[in-house]
Amino acid sequence: MLAIDAGNSKTDVALVSADGQVLGTARGGGFVPHIVGSEVAVAGLAPLVAAAAAEAGLDIGAGRGPLATHVSACLANADLPVEEQRLQELIAGYGWSRTTVVANDTFALLRSGTDAPRGVAVVCGAGINCVGLLPDGRTARFPALGMITGDWGGGGGLANEVMWAAARAEDGRGPHTALAAAAAAHFGLETTLAVAEAVHLGGIDEARLHELVPVLFATAEAGDPIALELVDRQADEVVRLAVVALRRLDLLDSPADVVLGGGVLASRQPLLLDGINARLAADAPKALPRIVTTPPVVGAALLGLDHLAAAGLGGAPGAQERLRAGYALRRPSASEGAARLV
Repeated sequence: MLAIDAGNSKTDVALVSADGQVLGTARGGGFVPHIVGSEVAVAGLAPLVAAAAAEAGLDIGAGRGPLATHVSACLANADLPVEEQRLQELIAGYGWSRTTVVANDTFALLRSGTDAPRGVAVVCGAGINCVGLLPDGRTARFPALGMITGDWGGGGGLANEVMWAAARAEDGRGPHTALAAAAAAHFGLETTLAVAEAVHLGGIDEARLHELVPVLFATAEAGDPIALELVDRQADEVVRLAVVALRRLDLLDSPADVVLGGGVLASRQPLLLDGINARLAADAPKALPRIVTTPPVVGAALLGLDHLAAAGLGGAPGAQERLRAGYALRRPSASEGAARLV
């Protein structure tokens, strides 16, 4: 089985046997079909598949036949079913396997943090997204196209909110906030306006605004009301997504995992996690929140093993544990498993 987890910044590929043995892995750059086009993005997966196959001692040259029985690909920017279908057709066209399933990469996060395909995941990294899954295949999901589909938050959203509040505080349109001085100081400039001008003129890469997220949390910890309000709003948004997904899957009144991942959540900021815990306790008291730092490609592989088991082609005892242990050995720098929030 070939597992692919392709995010905005990196792509992991793993070739896994039906009994959970990790045979070969490879890592490459981000997967951005919305920028380069679907065909180019999928073509970029081919060298990684070849590298993973080579590590496993397999040749994917002409005439060999399919490399694997199944491809489980969890891809960033596959936000709509029509996008998943298009990417699935393109990947299937490479002939790497007999069957192919493409899903949004948040499903990989969900499966990486659960012992079975059941629960809800919220990812809060550069952006924010949420999905839910049941063993019978039912899902809950959101379009996740940004503000035009009601999304708010994530690192990019928080950074923009910091700049908005800081700029307005600085010029008098908004209330005072320590974020203004903190944002300027972070970039070694005198004012927030100077930061904005540097971004506009190209002196500061706009992507560096994400660096303001830790600044936001530090300012909130120091008691700044505006910063505290933003952190509280992020906690509220995470729980709103989780509760809606739980309700859609009829999981709100039964124990269910709520998997939390992505850079903002994995950083374990106490104020944010306290806010999430308090809201879940009130709105979904049986939810079991878990921060997950296991590489999402493990989740993609577990979804692949689930598929093989359902088709009667896998399901060997201990396959899940063998996969998790095997990938942990290959990625010693990655944290293992999931930790319960307290």
